[in-house]
Amino acid sequence: MLAGMDGCRAGWIAVHAEAARTGTCAAAMAQARVSLFASIEDAAEALGPSIILAVDMPIGLPDETARGGRGPEQAVRPFLGARQSSVFSIPSRSAVYADTYPEACALAQKTSNPPKKVSKQAFNLFPKIRELDGFLQRLKTDPALAGIDVYECHPEFAFTTLNGGKAMQLPKKIKSRVNPAGIGERKALLQNLGFDALFLDKGAAGFRTSEAAQDDFLDACACFAIAWRLQQGLAHPHPEQYKRDAYGLPIAIWA
Repeated sequence: MLAGMDGCRAGWIAVHAEAARTGTCAAAMAQARVSLFASIEDAAEALGPSIILAVDMPIGLPDETARGGRGPEQAVRPFLGARQSSVFSIPSRSAVYADTYPEACALAQKTSNPPKKVSKQAFNLFPKIRELDGFLQRLKTDPALAGIDVYECHPEFAFTTLNGGKAMQLPKKIKSRVNPAGIGERKALLQNLGFDALFLDKGAAGFRTSEAAQDDFLDACACFAIAWRLQQGLAHPHPEQYKRDAYGLPIAIWA
């Protein structure tokens, strides 16, 4: 099973399909389905027992960070041109596990060089990051989860990679509102890669906006394409020489 997953208001949105290792990307995309899950655990149970999962959420939390956040954020920003702002700087593990925004900012400043607070946008991701981090800890010890491989993905970097190294020209959102032109640009790319046009048009239509947004769905589609690249041995980590955190988790974005 291949799956691309993104966090959404209801939990997690996943684009997934059974895909043979010998098949093409277009063949895998033609079989794609979309599902909503309340938790990563629910997704693993429903999609298992063997999954390559590319998820739009940070994996690997260092004890300290430098200018620009973790190594992966520093590595992928130069490829994104005007889309660089979509890459949030994720702080240290201690800051991610803080209970409040002021506490997170204080811990981030203590564990970064130069000292830097946490953005509100990054802080809003922390519950999902902690959920994924806890699940990854379980992967190491729970035999029932054997066969699940999880990789960090970033949709904008995924779109850039899938577009031959050229960043998307238009933003998905403008002032927190969906930008139809940016959505159309990404849908056109995904359709050219092999996703069915009707699937792209209707993929998020079955969910309430309070559950998942259209851009969440398209991001999950991009992550799915990276899951296929991972299956085929075509994806690479960024940075290439990545580090691991104190729990052994790789600190890298794959595309």
